[in-house]
Amino acid sequence: MAASTPATVRKQIASGNTDPIYLILGSDEGERSRLAREFTEVVEKELRPFNVERLYGGETKPATLLQAVRMLPMLGPRRIVIVSQAEGVLTPKILNSESEKVSRDLEAFEKYVQSPSPQVTVIFEAGNLDRRRRVVKELLKCATVVTCSGIETEGDAKRWVRDEVKRRKLSMDAEAVQALIARTGKDLPRLRADFERLVIYASGQATIERIDVEAVVGPAVLQDNWEITRAIVQGKADVALREVALLFNAGVVPQQILGQLGWCVRERLASSKVKAAVDALYRTDLALKSSRGDGRIVIEQLVLELCGVRRDLRRG
Repeated sequence: MAASTPATVRKQIASGNTDPIYLILGSDEGERSRLAREFTEVVEKELRPFNVERLYGGETKPATLLQAVRMLPMLGPRRIVIVSQAEGVLTPKILNSESEKVSRDLEAFEKYVQSPSPQVTVIFEAGNLDRRRRVVKELLKCATVVTCSGIETEGDAKRWVRDEVKRRKLSMDAEAVQALIARTGKDLPRLRADFERLVIYASGQATIERIDVEAVVGPAVLQDNWEITRAIVQGKADVALREVALLFNAGVVPQQILGQLGWCVRERLASSKVKAAVDALYRTDLALKSSRGDGRIVIEQLVLELCGVRRDLRRG
C-alpha cells in the first residue's frame, strides 16, 4: 500500500503525473468528493467528454467498471475514471442469479488492479470498505491510498476555514474565523454547511466579518441535516421535504438551508449534469434576496427540482 495525503495528490494532479489507481477513504465526505473531482483537471477541457467517466458505485456493475477501466483514451494521453460511493461496486449485494458472473468480473478486476493500464487513472472514493473482501485487499495493496480524515482539534478547524477561504479567493478576518469555529466546534459536516451559508450570505462583500457569522450561524447543532443531501442524491423527494420541515420548525432560515443545498450540488452531482441544478440554486437565491414568495415554499420547490434533476441523471 502506498499511502499519500490530499496535498501530495493535488501536486500530482497539477503536474499531470498521476498514479494508475487511487483509493480515497475517510470520514470527510466533502474532501473525498472534492479531491476525486479534481482529477478531471488532468485532462484538457475540450477532451473531457471523451476521456473522463464518472460512475456511481450503487448504480454500477463490476462488468461496467471493467469496461470503463479497459477503455483507452481518445485524442489524448490519459483517461480518468472516477467511481464515487465505490463500496457499491466493490462490495455489491449479489442476487443468486447473478452471483457467478459478478464473482468472475470482480476476479477479472483484481487482475487489472495487479497490472493496471498506464494510460488510465482510476479513482475510487468511499467512506468505508469491507477489508475482508479480496478485491479490497488487492486495492489496498496496489493502489495509492489517500485518507481524508475529519477535524480533531480547533487548530484543524481554523486551517480548514483558511484553506477554503484561500481556495475560493475570498477574504475573512480573524475574528470571523474564531466566531465561526466557536459555534461549530470540531463538527466538520456542520462547519462545512455553515461556511457555505456564510459565503452565500456575504456574497459581494470585500471581507467576511464577525457580524456576518453572528447573523447566519446559529449557536447549536439542530439535527442530522445532511439527511437532506443524502435524500437528494437518492432522489427521495419525500424524505428531503420532511427534513426541510424539521429545519424550518427548528428555526433555521432559508438562506442557511440554501448553503447546504449548494454544497450538495457542487460536490455530489456529476459535473456534466450539474448545470440545471446550478440554475435552480441561482433562481432560488434571487427569489430569497428579493423576498419573492414565502421562503419556505421557495426552498421546498428547489428541493423538489433538485430531486428531479437527480432522477434525470440516473437515467442518463
